[in-house]
Amino acid sequence: DLDECAASPCKDHQYCLNTDGSFSCKACDASCVGCTGEGSQKCKTCASGYVKEDETCTDVDECNLPEKVCTKENQDCVNTSGSYKCVCSEGFEDKDGTCVQT
Repeated sequence: DLDECAASPCKDHQYCLNTDGSFSCKACDASCVGCTGEGSQKCKTCASGYVKEDETCTDVDECNLPEKVCTKENQDCVNTSGSYKCVCSEGFEDKDGTCVQT
């Protein structure tokens, strides 16, 4: 078997998997920018919204940062994978970018 992966045939956001007589390109984990294999522990660098902890790229919880990210009145922060979103608190709804009581 020839190791086709030695020639780095895959794109930047993929890793190469050598198979018998061939190879395949697999997508890197969403937490990675470039990778050497499967999973968040094989990242070359972490994607935006992720931080390296114990050799693994883990999600940053922007909602628990010391500086508030959702600063509008009656607004709550919801952490998402690699990011966050600001939503109106319960009992409020978005009217032209302002959270007003329902």
